[in-house]
Amino acid sequence: MKQVVVLGGGPAGAMAAERLAAAGVRTIIVDEKLAWEKPCGGGLTYKAYSKYPFLVENETPKKFVTHTILNAPGAGGVKMKLTRPLVIYSRFDLNRMLLERAERAGAQVEKTRVLGLDRKERGWSIRTRAGVMDADYCIVATGARNPLRNVGTEYTAQDTMYALGYYVPTDQAHIDIQFLKNLEGYIWVFPRCGHLSVGICGKGESAQTLRARLEAYMREKCISTKDATFYAHMLPALDVPSWKTNRVAGDGWLAVGDAGGLVDPITGEGLYYAMRSGDLASRVVLDESVAPGMKADAYRGVIEGEFMHDLAFASRIARRVFLGEFLFGSVPARMVQFMRRSPRFLDVVQDLFAGTQNYLDLKPRLMKNLTGSLFEVSTNVCRGKMVAGEA
Repeated sequence: MKQVVVLGGGPAGAMAAERLAAAGVRTIIVDEKLAWEKPCGGGLTYKAYSKYPFLVENETPKKFVTHTILNAPGAGGVKMKLTRPLVIYSRFDLNRMLLERAERAGAQVEKTRVLGLDRKERGWSIRTRAGVMDADYCIVATGARNPLRNVGTEYTAQDTMYALGYYVPTDQAHIDIQFLKNLEGYIWVFPRCGHLSVGICGKGESAQTLRARLEAYMREKCISTKDATFYAHMLPALDVPSWKTNRVAGDGWLAVGDAGGLVDPITGEGLYYAMRSGDLASRVVLDESVAPGMKADAYRGVIEGEFMHDLAFASRIARRVFLGEFLFGSVPARMVQFMRRSPRFLDVVQDLFAGTQNYLDLKPRLMKNLTGSLFEVSTNVCRGKMVAGEA
């Protein structure tokens, strides 16, 4: 493999480029914007920084957040001290750090727009505003709004969600998560260095409706939009049937991150999957034991085994998580109430925040602990009533 062109310089593309360049492959990143801001929270889970320690072992500004408050209609709120902190960056700072790592490894960065790809007998001809370049292989990291129709995930309207929010020039120490009635999504408040990321993500509603929900919440919490910058972004949230036909690889190319639809359909979290898929794609490209014509199948097999089956299962249960009912109450409300009263259930939520609990094993774990959790809840409720009676 003489030259690989990475189409896109976000976290997925930067990670793939760094790994390829470090292995001695001539690697070019092509991106029109390079580092940019996004409304998403920018939090990295324990799963991400334990896999890639450089995400915490660097000089880039970041916050280690150890407390979060979850709120649900009809249940109030519950505060949780995270046993494994979330590491929160500005998305601009994180993206810039990853690009700088790629450049130090030897990757070349070209700030220009890709206009089209033409498959040749061997390799690719890539048309950009700056001219034409050749590649033996392509890594597609163009994000959710991929303009290249012949590579990457093919989305329908049912395969996306909106994420939008404000950068508010104030600070707080904890994360807020707010569930809302009749919304397959949630509101977040993430503390970053120098500002808050206050946003909402949701599926099945227009961006205008989501923005109205968010601004109503901000008014209720006295979070001012004055001097705050507004951002909006589309996220992949593949529907159940789309995972079976998801176009993540093809002849001479592999798609990573949002361009491959690799985003958690429940939380909207994509940073781990972006960086991990970029890493795995680079390994498949570098693996000389895999013939060029077999690399697409090899890559699909690797990401299916690591996380794609889990994400596909998450799409099956997403509506139930946000809109379903359990024990005559909404699932979010019951979750908050169980967190308050059941140490077993709280451990499950801790692992979800850390990224160490996958969705495929979630139901068996919950069912295994259900009797114990219900006993803890009932015991704590009775104890609370006894204390109140004594008072």
